[in-house]
Amino acid sequence: MKNIQKVYIETYGCQMNLSDSEIVVSILSEGGYGRTEDINSADIIFVNTCSIRENAEERVRKRLQFFRSLRKKKPELVIGLLGCMADRTRAALMDEEKLLDLVAGPDAYRDLPQLLSQVGSGQKAINTILSADETYADITPVRLDANHVSAFISIMRGCENYCSYCVVPSTRGQERSRDAASVVNETRDLFEKGYREVTLLGQNVNSYEWKSGDETINFARLLERVAQVDPLMRVRFATSHPKDISDELLHTIARHTNLCKTIHLPVQSGSNRMLDLMNRKYTREQYMERIDAIRRIIPGCAISTDIIAGFCHETEQDHRDTLSLMEWVGYDYAYMFKYSERPQTLAADTLPDNVPGTVKEQRLREIIDLQQKLSYQSNRQDTGKTFEVLVEGVSKRAETRYYGRNSQNKVVVFPKTGSGPGSYVHVQVERFTSATLLGKVV
Repeated sequence: MKNIQKVYIETYGCQMNLSDSEIVVSILSEGGYGRTEDINSADIIFVNTCSIRENAEERVRKRLQFFRSLRKKKPELVIGLLGCMADRTRAALMDEEKLLDLVAGPDAYRDLPQLLSQVGSGQKAINTILSADETYADITPVRLDANHVSAFISIMRGCENYCSYCVVPSTRGQERSRDAASVVNETRDLFEKGYREVTLLGQNVNSYEWKSGDETINFARLLERVAQVDPLMRVRFATSHPKDISDELLHTIARHTNLCKTIHLPVQSGSNRMLDLMNRKYTREQYMERIDAIRRIIPGCAISTDIIAGFCHETEQDHRDTLSLMEWVGYDYAYMFKYSERPQTLAADTLPDNVPGTVKEQRLREIIDLQQKLSYQSNRQDTGKTFEVLVEGVSKRAETRYYGRNSQNKVVVFPKTGSGPGSYVHVQVERFTSATLLGKVV
């Protein structure tokens, strides 16, 4: 009997990459391969990569060098690179460093069994062709999460916003949306399997559009259909683009209690000059109007964001504009980074990366310090409030406590009760840190 080859997969980057890894495992399982979580027993190692930031690429390169040491012990070990780094780095890693056996881009995962067959025949295998219609809508992902409570569902792929700093349009191609019915059916299947939360994913979910006969289903209508699967299934989504988030979507969220009251709305900068250079297609004032709409239509909604420090030509005043916008919004949490030039972007081709590294570091430190203050203030305002919390698992810091998240996506820690992961409990907040709410079950 032929031994089943075992695949070990590591994922770097965003939630979309984790969703892609689940698709890869499903395709390989159908192709007769097994999965292992023990790297030392693996016959095949895949690294699913992200190119959005330089430090993510550096982590992947260091990890690949470690895999080279494993191959010295196991010469037949196959090493493959998946995802956004595939096309841009294949020459260096496959030809120059002679480290990789296989390279597959985000739209080539169906071809993996065939590519592995090529490697088995002694050939290098490459497919980095982008597709105009691949959505993997018919693939049932093998869920890799540990808690079996929450899951990701990719509803669309690609991006056509062409922000000047972003590599996604060149690595993931043009926008294409999944059949709305397939998204609803996947949600229903997850609920029947015991999952109680899904996050709908897309580079810009607001661009979702599916035409069925004479009907056009936009993101707000899709979100409503997913919410109607069952009121006990919580629904989140990421990410919204500020230029596209509509009142229709906000009213949809307000109408359904299981649509989580949190919106991730990346601003990147508070300066109109920077927003123009970034090609973000909105102004500071337009962004603020959308924040006002969220506050008006969904009271108590949490708002998070992404911020880039030290983009090309950024002055001290541009930086101060970002800090002032942060204070005006009062973000509940944020993802904050210093700018790193990415190849195959408009900024790399046309704008100098001319803010000194020490200045980027200082500005990023000020942004982080301010956000910690804002997060602390946000959590302090929750003291004494009672929230419905979806139990996700046991706290890493105390075996006697559970953790979960409320509708606003805040982590809540509380003493264990008879209700375990996958159940809902009501927790009254007694204490807090800038990152966590702590309370008791009521």
